[in-house]
Amino acid sequence: MTENILTIEEVAKYLRVSERTVYDWAQKGEIPAGKIGTVWRFKRESIERWVNERLSASKKRKKPQPIDVESVITQERIVFLDFPNKRDALEALADNLCTAPQITNHAELKDAILQREAIISTAIGFGIAIPHVRLASVSDLVVSVGISRVPITDFLPLDDEPVRILIMIAAAYTQHTEYLQTLSFFSAHLKSNKLRSALVSVKNTAEAYRLLTSPATSGFHSSPPVQ
Repeated sequence: MTENILTIEEVAKYLRVSERTVYDWAQKGEIPAGKIGTVWRFKRESIERWVNERLSASKKRKKPQPIDVESVITQERIVFLDFPNKRDALEALADNLCTAPQITNHAELKDAILQREAIISTAIGFGIAIPHVRLASVSDLVVSVGISRVPITDFLPLDDEPVRILIMIAAAYTQHTEYLQTLSFFSAHLKSNKLRSALVSVKNTAEAYRLLTSPATSGFHSSPPVQ
């Protein structure tokens, strides 16, 4: 079994649904899958593409809801990263996110972030990665932003563009709607070349915070987003 082939259990964990749901989808042909004997298997790239297509179709039907960026990000939770590999970058950003009072179990958060990344990359293309988890030990939605001074090449996004901007989102397990709105918001707005270029060029976190929280940020919205 190669690392590019997923089991029903791994797909269920990634999609946050039950294994039975994934099995039913596979049986009905609603999710890309193949059988080896009597066992369902899933190609990592096909699942990523399937998720992206569903998110894109959903966003075309309904415009992403605005969020109060200042309520989920502080200047202290914007950090510069200098790691060429994703594990070190994710651990450093998780350490920063764990300084937020909303995170009550630091070890669980870091483990969940790394486990999710091991299943399927959270890189969405355009040099962006959005690692995200929902956990019972998180009291409220919170975000940390990492701006990498060096290209991170091992996220393996579909467009092969090295990651430079990471948005790490942690939410309470019950915050399904807020969680999806936040994912949608950052996925949409960071598709703007102008905003991404400005972020990777900032000299300090104060500049980055102003860019992310400015009302004008909504003007950076680009073509229909594809996560």
